[in-house]
Amino acid sequence: MWVYLIWILLGAVAGWLAGQLFKGHGFGFIVNVIVGIVGAFLGGWLFGLLGITTGGWIGSLITAVVGAVVLLWIISLFKKK
Repeated sequence: MWVYLIWILLGAVAGWLAGQLFKGHGFGFIVNVIVGIVGAFLGGWLFGLLGITTGGWIGSLITAVVGAVVLLWIISLFKKK
């Protein structure tokens, strides 16, 4: 049970960091969690294609942040201002 809480917090941190890196601000806890979790899947997939492996909490966080930044970049392509 506590593992799920850790993954939600990891997703929130990854989403928040991606918001800081990409747009300069976070999006709120719920959206940060969603962006971080989806970003973790996307980052894991991208890293797998490139043959990059990471381990531990720091590696998972880096993978999630990279994936979340890529996700935000893809969203920005469709969202013209």
